[in-house]
Amino acid sequence: MQQDRRRIIAGLAVLLAAAPGLALGQGSEIDVEAILNDPEAPASGNPKGDVTIVAFLDYNCPFCKKAAPDLARLVKEDGRIRLVYKDWPVIAETSVYAAQLALAAAYQGAYAKAHDALMATRGRLGREQIGAAVKAAGIDMARLETDLNARSASITALLRRNMAQAESLGLQGTPTYLIGPFRTSTQDYAGFKQVVADARKKQTSP
Repeated sequence: MQQDRRRIIAGLAVLLAAAPGLALGQGSEIDVEAILNDPEAPASGNPKGDVTIVAFLDYNCPFCKKAAPDLARLVKEDGRIRLVYKDWPVIAETSVYAAQLALAAAYQGAYAKAHDALMATRGRLGREQIGAAVKAAGIDMARLETDLNARSASITALLRRNMAQAESLGLQGTPTYLIGPFRTSTQDYAGFKQVVADARKKQTSP
């Protein structure tokens, strides 16, 4: 399910204000390699999986949160899926803050902990709620703050790349999942499993 277009545009404006200099527009070229293999984009699952899922997500998106447990379950049970996370904070200013903290946590090997904690936190997130969720996940908050400050330029650059990639693909909202050659939105476990099966079948077809 897609978010209201006006809210998305407002969210984009928030991130652009925090990270000026990103040119967005219709007709942007799609860089498949960058989308699939950005070395700074967090990933989980099997790094040599035969199907890659690219997930464009926002921590204030209720549909992202609803789908997250089923997607995680499928990746774990299947064993042959590579999952790439694209933090795409388009709903609110706090979405940007949540994405920044999650990406900063990656420098201590804790992106997954931060991601799972934020996805499990219901409702629209406030800054204090975001910080509390990340802390409760067992993340070293002193190091997180240090990494957030020291790696600010890299984190901002990654968020800008994610945004540009979403724009090049013409995405309209979160969640959006690229599963092999398919694009889909909110799914339950059975839905994700079927799309992955279809992707495998498509990839082996002559």
